[in-house]
Amino acid sequence: MPRTVTVGLDGSAESRAAAEWAAREAVLRGLPLRLVQVWEPLPDPLAQAPLLGAEAEQEWTERAPSESAAGLRLRHPGLEVSTEQRTGDPVDELCEAAGTSELLALGSRGLGGLHGFLVGSVGMAVVGHAGCPVVMVRADEQAADEHLADPAGIPSAATPFRPVVLGLDITAPDAALLDFAFGTAALRGAPLRVVYAWVPQPPPSYTPGYAYEAETPSVTEEALEPRNAFMLGRALEPWRKSFPDVDVAEAAVEGSAGSVLVDASRDASLIVVGRRVRKARLGAHLGHVAHAVLHHSPAPVAVVPHG
Repeated sequence: MPRTVTVGLDGSAESRAAAEWAAREAVLRGLPLRLVQVWEPLPDPLAQAPLLGAEAEQEWTERAPSESAAGLRLRHPGLEVSTEQRTGDPVDELCEAAGTSELLALGSRGLGGLHGFLVGSVGMAVVGHAGCPVVMVRADEQAADEHLADPAGIPSAATPFRPVVLGLDITAPDAALLDFAFGTAALRGAPLRVVYAWVPQPPPSYTPGYAYEAETPSVTEEALEPRNAFMLGRALEPWRKSFPDVDVAEAAVEGSAGSVLVDASRDASLIVVGRRVRKARLGAHLGHVAHAVLHHSPAPVAVVPHG
């Protein structure tokens, strides 16, 4: 099966925004767009009971994807759009669909004045288990939000893209994460801003009755900054060569990674973070940094699985 840009569609405002974002992304990547709607069957006792409006809901379920696809084709001439209806557990079905996807887009309600995300249990589970990058899109996301304002300060989708922001751990810079971030910036013709945030470790505290003797001199806070900047630059060097047209700026800054990335995301078209792949189905699959960015970034967030 050819790879696609896939979106989970449920008829909500947030999923419609995700579909619009995914359509724009599919055009950039030259890939077809697939709309996947999952119908979760009712438990047996409820399924056997006559439900008011059940026939109307089923009719809407069958009609909504085709209507969404028709609208997207009108707004994006030449884009190949397909629909797919599935029955089962939404998390399982969306994760399976992700297996043949370049990326998967999902919608999430905004948090009002905080301008962040309200990520439901299905969204969080899919983000934590899908085998491809998952992008969370706010309900009020517009095409112009990804672009710089025009010279008059008016939002416009015709101006250059805002930067793509990548949060990178220099202790384990993963190739899949870097390739996605550089490739996405290159497709947009956008600058790439790579951020490594670090918190200095406090010196060991003195405990009565315990003699502490450092085997090696501790690294001072003043020495950490240039060292981290050097390591970040070294991690990016081969990717700069592979993507010579991408304007790359890097920053190794002191602070909480989640807070630093949320601040950086306010002027971004997309923020990219990683998550380590875990084999176990149960338990936490997202680190605290990805979790913080998912809930508070005003820009769409791409979570990239890596080893």
